[in-house]
Amino acid sequence: MAKITEKLLLEKGSPKTNKLEQIKTLNLSGLGLKPQDLPVGLLSRLRSLERWDLSGNRLDELPKNLELPALCYLDLSDNQMEGVTTLESLSSLEELKMEDNLYITVSDNYKLMVLLPNLRIHNGKDVSTNANHLRFVYSENLRTRIIAVWEKSFSLPDPITAEQLSALEKNFVKTARQQVKYGPSSVSDFTKWRVEIIAKEYLRSLTEPKEEPESKGSPDTKENCAVSTSTKRKQPVVVDTSISLTPRKKPRSDLPVSPVEASPRKSCLSRRLQTPTQTSAVRMSPRKTSQPPSTPTRGPARAEAPRRGSKVRQAKEDDGAGIKQRSRTELQRDADLLSSLKSCSKTQPVCLKPLHVLQCHSKQDSSEDFSTQLWACAFQPLPDSTGAGGGSRLVATCGGDSLCVIDCETGMVMKKYKVPGEEFFSLSWSTVLMSRGGGASAQHCSILAAGGKRGLVKLIHPRNNVAYGEFRASRKALSVLRFNHHQGNFLFTGSYDKKIVMWDIGGVDSQYNYKVVQLLVLEISTTPLHICLPPTSPSSHLLTACEDGLHCYNTLLGTNNTTKRTEEMEITFPIYKKEDKHHDFHTIDGLSFLTDDIVASKNYMHCSIYLWSWSRTKAQQPDRKDRTVCAVVLAELQWANTEIPYLALNTCPGQAYVVCGDDKGRLWTYHVSSLHKNSLHTGKPILPTEVLEWPTPVSKDHGQVEGPSINSVAMDPELHFLVALSDKNMVIVWKREVSS
Repeated sequence: MAKITEKLLLEKGSPKTNKLEQIKTLNLSGLGLKPQDLPVGLLSRLRSLERWDLSGNRLDELPKNLELPALCYLDLSDNQMEGVTTLESLSSLEELKMEDNLYITVSDNYKLMVLLPNLRIHNGKDVSTNANHLRFVYSENLRTRIIAVWEKSFSLPDPITAEQLSALEKNFVKTARQQVKYGPSSVSDFTKWRVEIIAKEYLRSLTEPKEEPESKGSPDTKENCAVSTSTKRKQPVVVDTSISLTPRKKPRSDLPVSPVEASPRKSCLSRRLQTPTQTSAVRMSPRKTSQPPSTPTRGPARAEAPRRGSKVRQAKEDDGAGIKQRSRTELQRDADLLSSLKSCSKTQPVCLKPLHVLQCHSKQDSSEDFSTQLWACAFQPLPDSTGAGGGSRLVATCGGDSLCVIDCETGMVMKKYKVPGEEFFSLSWSTVLMSRGGGASAQHCSILAAGGKRGLVKLIHPRNNVAYGEFRASRKALSVLRFNHHQGNFLFTGSYDKKIVMWDIGGVDSQYNYKVVQLLVLEISTTPLHICLPPTSPSSHLLTACEDGLHCYNTLLGTNNTTKRTEEMEITFPIYKKEDKHHDFHTIDGLSFLTDDIVASKNYMHCSIYLWSWSRTKAQQPDRKDRTVCAVVLAELQWANTEIPYLALNTCPGQAYVVCGDDKGRLWTYHVSSLHKNSLHTGKPILPTEVLEWPTPVSKDHGQVEGPSINSVAMDPELHFLVALSDKNMVIVWKREVSS
């Protein structure tokens, strides 16, 4: 048996270095080690350790409170482990091997999945789906039964003393362990262990309730949140499309007759304004149809909301007192924006030139197809999450019945997937683990999820050209998909049944076996258009841009909250106060994070893009009646004057860029770190860095193609390429020119 010393660790570790803090891989296998041979203080200096092999020793447990923040792989096979609770401190573990430990039971394996929140591979098998089922679904069922035991037989003493509370906890936990029966008997030990933990947590929540902060908004919050009451949510009257030659304006003859099967994509404004008998109106192009002049189904609802009118009156009363506060607020806003952009101040504006124009989503591969609308695009994420090695040049696009993966440099369509009868509206990339069996370590693989009119999510592994699965996410069409990139197996789907659902799609094995579990349902008031997860808290908060505003939800799992949630708060904007019966600024049709804190969002009727602070907005206390907070706006960027909705913006955080297309094929680009302080004090919207004009491609049969609406844009992390999708079946690839 070798004593663990700093010299031994340096000798057994790699890369070769003279500092423990730089070791990433450590092999201490076959040394006959016992728990007392592992010095916690010395081992805790291995702050960069990612892989640790402790196989073939005599360990019956690991030392308690051993913290190795970077450790993602641990091999404890062929030891004498008797319990697993001491592994709880290794919370970053993703892969664990514990084969040939005779005393480890099925219950111990279940405990591991709860104790280690990031565990995905156990003994070479993908367990992420089962693990999340135990962490959230199973635990929620236990919590429901535990609460029932409390309500039936227990209550808090009055007054509460420490002695009484201790006795109550002991009695409650004992009763819960005896009465709560759930799951197979083979894991009863795990169930009782979990019941004890949850029972203690529940009792603690009763005796230590969270204090409700006073709902005192800051003066600038009340001032900015004033909005006018609109009794009818009218949409702008678009020019009559019956005589237009623009393909997007023509009736869609390719749509099915059945109103249920008609393409619902982006027709949500039309749908919202219809009575149940007005199904035929959806037959027009679902993106740019003229809107009915009245709002029979939503007018009364808006009329019954006097809260916004009262805010207008309050704002008028406070105008005089708020002038000084406003000037101070503006100065603070400017300082906040400039300080938030310091991290990307080294970037420079880029020069982009058109490189390719592709028609890769055509019906029957026809070059005559200028009507298929393209909806979503996204670049493949880098295998290395640190971003080393440059950005990917593969971009996925969807529209019509097909999904394409394109090499931006060559303009070649590398993969194409067609699903007859489908119309794809959204897609999202992620990285999951593929377990390979035979003792081999799991490997990361990039997958693509796509969905649309049929309500099904397709799961695709493009590298191997395999569409390996699908599952039904909704009975209605899907409007948006978004992965949680901090936990790549978590997928959010937004649909036309006014729900956002969180799924665990797990990983895959070498035979592409997978399992999908529903974890959470968010009830929303209308169709979601975009989903954003804050970079600093992707597992606890979700922002969704909808037709009736911007809403925030708590998505934290494993809490006392139910698996069905309503909104935590609505975020409002200063432009709301200019609403009238002809102008509704609530439809948020663009949303993306520019930095960890700065968010870019837009409404198509407001020819500006707001930049606002997520942290300062979230820090406000929502109004008690309507749960609203006003966005802390940092800057306003001038955008196109158009009444065409759903032209999505996007951001490139690494290069400090915001980009949004318009209805004439142009791209409005903003290099935000170039904003001068003088520009912020004018009180006017800030001009774009550059407006990229439509490249006017020439068709051999149609001549020059006029500028279409740009539905979606995407940029790789280093902005080597920018991809724009149009509503005339064209993918436009722009490339960054290298400055000489």
